[in-house]
Amino acid sequence: MPQLKQSAKRFRQSVKKAAVNKKVKDGIDYLERQFKKALDSSEMDKAKGLSRQLIKAIDKAKEKHIYHQNNAARKKSRMMKKVNALSAKK
Repeated sequence: MPQLKQSAKRFRQSVKKAAVNKKVKDGIDYLERQFKKALDSSEMDKAKGLSRQLIKAIDKAKEKHIYHQNNAARKKSRMMKKVNALSAKK
């Protein structure tokens, strides 16, 4: 445990921030799982709608520095590749 007053405060802040970041990441993970299920069942409309939600959530997380910009871009790129491949099949 921290010994100094300022380091104790910093520790409290980091614990709170970690909880907020975890909640955001868990929400994105949930959307990703729903998106993969929609892709597996070939539900094109549902997959496109979830992809829009997922892009919005990833962009917000990037703006708040929860995700690094390259990580966010990589996630979005891989997701759109899958959507485009599914739409090309139909």
